[in-house]
Amino acid sequence: MCTKQWIWTGRNYPYFTYNQKYLDKIILEVKYNQGILNGIYTGINSKNIQQASLNLLTLEALDTSAIEGNILNRDSVRSSIAKKLGIDSLNKDVSTIHTDGLIDILLDASNNYNKEFTLQRLFGWHNALFPTGYSSHTKINVAQFRGEEEMQVVSGLHGQENVHYIAPPRKQLDTEMAIYLEWLNDNTDLSIIKAGIAHLWFVIIHPLDDGNGRVARAISDMLLARELNQTTKLFSISSAIKDDKINYYKILESSTNQNSLDITLWLEWLLNTLLQALKNSRKSIQYILDKTSFWDFHKDTILNERQLKLLNKLLDMGIDNFKGNINTRKYASITKTSKTTASRELKDLLNKNCIIQCEGTSGRNISYEVLLIKK
Repeated sequence: MCTKQWIWTGRNYPYFTYNQKYLDKIILEVKYNQGILNGIYTGINSKNIQQASLNLLTLEALDTSAIEGNILNRDSVRSSIAKKLGIDSLNKDVSTIHTDGLIDILLDASNNYNKEFTLQRLFGWHNALFPTGYSSHTKINVAQFRGEEEMQVVSGLHGQENVHYIAPPRKQLDTEMAIYLEWLNDNTDLSIIKAGIAHLWFVIIHPLDDGNGRVARAISDMLLARELNQTTKLFSISSAIKDDKINYYKILESSTNQNSLDITLWLEWLLNTLLQALKNSRKSIQYILDKTSFWDFHKDTILNERQLKLLNKLLDMGIDNFKGNINTRKYASITKTSKTTASRELKDLLNKNCIIQCEGTSGRNISYEVLLIKK
């Protein structure tokens, strides 16, 4: 029998408390970095802004799913984004109904941040997440509240389950969500703190059979866009959360497994994660500027179709995301050519200053990375 206490059993729930003075320092740092990021965006051209937004939207989709253990295909996500935004693409459309649905949610959260968030909109998001009515191989309630059975968050093998959380009973959901949505749509408070409360509170209620985490993060994103009063996506908080996934689940568990309504530690963790997301975004924008400089530098360099394909793939993914850099075997696999041709064309790229040999590699283990032109 589970003897843990849950936050929603507290006498004054859902009137959460937190130590504003304790959080003020990190809030100021977040605001400072938001200002720097906004300044960077105002100083770059519209093409680079679009590229940065597309990259961040791709990361947001991939990482908010990966947090829950759902691994999406990057090319499918990019195809969905291109289709939804009307971007011309020479690549084959490999989007799926699942990636289409997720991109619809993320775009709605950022583009329509001032639109009232209703049950109809919530259920629309849920239907977009689970268009087949199934979560993996399990039939679930879609576009409606979860069923009457007790909602538990568990881990471990059958018979040895560890109960991390039990959500409020189904009979409370109508009232719970009515209070939540009224608070959510009250625009008298547009603070960063509200985005943090909205995230945790939705997870506490856990109104859906599945997808509660992804919806909670999208709602948080929507409130951050509302607070910034802009639709352009400047950062990906889900990517920063994924990078600290273990602590994300730890802080969620400790914050929901208490009778106290003090959520200061949760807000501190989320604000620090938001700060990291802002810093990551600055690096991402710098990479896009470096990528633009690379092609400006090589605008007159003669390259064949295979070499262009390789360089575009590396640059589109980002060097950090291409494990092990590039070698003859990977070149041959990507460009569908022989190892002999791959070796010859890699040497040509090296001679043309498109790539550079990775430090510490040689002989059969030699590998290369793109030689970026720093601005």
